[in-house]
Amino acid sequence: MSTQLPPSDRSRVRRGADLAHYDAAVVRAIIDDSYLCHVAFHDDAGVRCIPMACWREDDHLLIHGSNGSSMVRHLAAGAQACVTITHLDGLVLARSAFNHSMNYRSVVIHGCFEVVPAERKAELLDLFMDHIAPGRRHTARPGDASELAATTLLRMPLGDAAAKVRTGAPEDKEEDLGRDVWAGVLPIGVLRGAPLPDGLQRGEAPSYVRSWAGAGA
Repeated sequence: MSTQLPPSDRSRVRRGADLAHYDAAVVRAIIDDSYLCHVAFHDDAGVRCIPMACWREDDHLLIHGSNGSSMVRHLAAGAQACVTITHLDGLVLARSAFNHSMNYRSVVIHGCFEVVPAERKAELLDLFMDHIAPGRRHTARPGDASELAATTLLRMPLGDAAAKVRTGAPEDKEEDLGRDVWAGVLPIGVLRGAPLPDGLQRGEAPSYVRSWAGAGA
């Protein structure tokens, strides 16, 4: 467990507090392993939670969307939001039903999004391309003026974030250890499959495509 204190009371991990991590390095690593986050907020329609593509620059989480999106407009106006990211790493099978668990890495971020200045849009969307596939921004056509103008880029500071991580074996009660029941971990990972070309490209695939399936989760 991290020895650091939680950044705020709302970010304090209470259930399973021994699994909490408040240090920036752990939070950043979990974000950087993700392509998807869930953004929860409250508007006139009630409470909503929307999956969004995400990436990171320094101590900010970034998302983007159409100017016409009601969610984007609501967040851009300064609404409070809660962002979550979870990686499921394994199913933990104990000798008793009650002690089954999961191995995972998760982050919860509280705060408000702010609109990224227009002059930084192209640069940060290039960073998004590199998050998807390093070097991709050098070959894919960048957004033109009209595409950039139609897109809102939002960022949330990571100052009020907490991570929670579980690893390892099941934790059975001592009286259950003698039961003749299989116990352990069923690992789960993200499988990278072989790239599927659309058939229209010419020439050899770039290195980040050729190495995709062998790069691991």
